[in-house]
Amino acid sequence: MTFSRILQNGGRIETADVVQVKVNANNGIPNNPDLPALIYPQALGGELVSGDIIALYAVNHWDKAWVYGIFDFHHYHYAAHEVLAVIAGQATLQLGGQDGPCHEVREGDVVILPAGFGHRLVEATRGFTVVGAYPEGQEDIGFARPGDGVRLSSREAARVPASDPIYGADGPLGALWHSPR
Repeated sequence: MTFSRILQNGGRIETADVVQVKVNANNGIPNNPDLPALIYPQALGGELVSGDIIALYAVNHWDKAWVYGIFDFHHYHYAAHEVLAVIAGQATLQLGGQDGPCHEVREGDVVILPAGFGHRLVEATRGFTVVGAYPEGQEDIGFARPGDGVRLSSREAARVPASDPIYGADGPLGALWHSPR
């Protein structure tokens, strides 16, 4: 299967175009001490069909895919990294917990959250939809909310996936998470 019709920029986003978000632990959310959250602006284009995104994830070894929105309360996954591809609408997401910054995302954007990184939906257009998934081997995601007292698993927090969920082994995730700024 070829994914060229949904990948923007000739099938590649430049590392310099990736938005990196780093937030310290706050208000019961550990975030990730070593890895930033990543936003790939307009990485996907054309007619975005959930099945195509799920197939792209699978080729790049990201599993347990789902299609839904994003919860409107702060939460994090202490045992898995997460990818969120926006396939419909636009929204404001708060990343990193109560003290974290808000970011606007829209159809075609991709958000990659390292294990422990808090996130919530602040507001969205009607029909806002994302396709999410987790790296192969991290299917037990470990869901938690602030105040649950769940600590970030250092084993999962440190393990960088072998493949970028969108661009594969040579994608920006590997470069940015092996040497985050």
